[in-house]
Amino acid sequence: MSQRVIQSVLYAIVFYSANSQAAITLDLKLVSNYLFNGVSQTDKNPALQPNLNYDVGNGFYMGLWSSNVDYGENIWLEFDGYLGYYHTFDTGITLDTALNQYTYHGSSAASELNFQEVYVKFSYEQSQLNFWYAWDYFGFGGGHYIVQIAQEIQLAKQTRLFIAIDHSMTANRDAWNWEGKTGFSHGQLMLYHQLSEFEIGLGVHATTLKERWGDTTLLLSLSKALTWSY
Repeated sequence: MSQRVIQSVLYAIVFYSANSQAAITLDLKLVSNYLFNGVSQTDKNPALQPNLNYDVGNGFYMGLWSSNVDYGENIWLEFDGYLGYYHTFDTGITLDTALNQYTYHGSSAASELNFQEVYVKFSYEQSQLNFWYAWDYFGFGGGHYIVQIAQEIQLAKQTRLFIAIDHSMTANRDAWNWEGKTGFSHGQLMLYHQLSEFEIGLGVHATTLKERWGDTTLLLSLSKALTWSY
């Protein structure tokens, strides 16, 4: 049944994109540490993160995203897929919603961590209010919520500042918890500068977690995007 629903959605996307301007974007990013809400997924080591995105041109988009990880037990790769839709209203508010599928690879037990997530994001000019929900977080059987507020400030033509605070909460502390608690907070302050075809990012991330994976971290990123329109 779910396969038929997915096929119907894909057919609808293709049908309504007949007169749209579509674009394919390949984004290559290198980061000094893969942080997921401030928590290191690479044991504080660098990560290469390619993202292939197809913007249908009518609001629908889909893509693939990947990164190396270090979860121990030879689990070394995260490979995700997503399908989403965005729309800008006459008020200037943009709604962006999507379904994400997270998958993990490396050992026979890696797939036990696979989970799905939905998000709803609202933005107005340079302000954002974002929500994420996973009903089987990392395969542990518990629901998990994230809420984030963010602000982007354009400092110069090629330079921007990104500030965000988010809070992660588990719906079932017996299935999943954060150091015995129901949640934790994470903040980031990132400065981005466009240098020729590359974007360089430098900033700091901090969490309320006490263990080493949530330590305050200086993050450096380098990315390059290639776009083809047709």
